[in-house]
Amino acid sequence: MDFQVKFAINEKIFLRNPESSEVGKLMVKKAIDLIYELGFEHFTFKKLAIEIGSTEATIYRYFENKHRLLLYILNWYWCYMEFLVTFKLENLTDKKEQLRVIVHLLTHEFAESTSQFDYNKKYLNQIVISESSKVFLVKEVTEINKDAVFKPYKDLCTKIAAVITSYQPDYQFPRSLSTTLIETAHHQQFFGANLPKLTDISPENKTDFANSFLEDLLFKALG
Repeated sequence: MDFQVKFAINEKIFLRNPESSEVGKLMVKKAIDLIYELGFEHFTFKKLAIEIGSTEATIYRYFENKHRLLLYILNWYWCYMEFLVTFKLENLTDKKEQLRVIVHLLTHEFAESTSQFDYNKKYLNQIVISESSKVFLVKEVTEINKDAVFKPYKDLCTKIAAVITSYQPDYQFPRSLSTTLIETAHHQQFFGANLPKLTDISPENKTDFANSFLEDLLFKALG
């Protein structure tokens, strides 16, 4: 399912809103493509400038550094994920099925976007799996957090926690379980693709391994 949607991203992340210009929109789109292709360590503003046919100085007018650009991309993704969860659960009343839908969203990659103007959500999903921890596993995380730049991630966790509580009101750790589901989904997908001996993945369960593992973990925790 391919949505073309816009979200209000925290203004503390950027110097100039990339949504305010065509070059800004292209900048984010091409940054996603490049980070997916090269990895965040090898991604540079110089390489991005070449891709968008502009200069590094132009990019620096929008983002202070590449960490901030990654933070912008991840914020967009978490907003998108919350939107998807809300949309998918809208007509579902069965609480267990709601949790299964959430697990499925967390453990299955998106199809490549078909619009040339839209972000490639398959690439974006892979970036989140591989690179998302790099925005908060930093020494300055407390200072960065003061600007509420992790709010979309927290909002998604809160939404999942609410569904957990609705399913099992007596469970004491809904927020901790919601973050565990998200981060474990990332780790198991990454390990399954790159370090399979750290998992129980096999040729028979390769497609649904992470989903099956998380469902088992979730419902055993909730009783």
